[in-house]
Amino acid sequence: MTLSSHLQELRKKHQRLSDQVEEAQRHPAVDPLAVATMKKQKLRLKEEIERASGH
Repeated sequence: MTLSSHLQELRKKHQRLSDQVEEAQRHPAVDPLAVATMKKQKLRLKEEIERASGH
């Protein structure tokens, strides 16, 4: 896997998590811990993207 394709895959995962977080926050019955976990995963992906892209 090239660096470019790896970054693209990380960005896709980050976007999917972002969409899931937004959807979960629209529903009050969703477990706040689940939302917090998704946000942490999103942050880790963002940090990995930044490291891999040299920022």
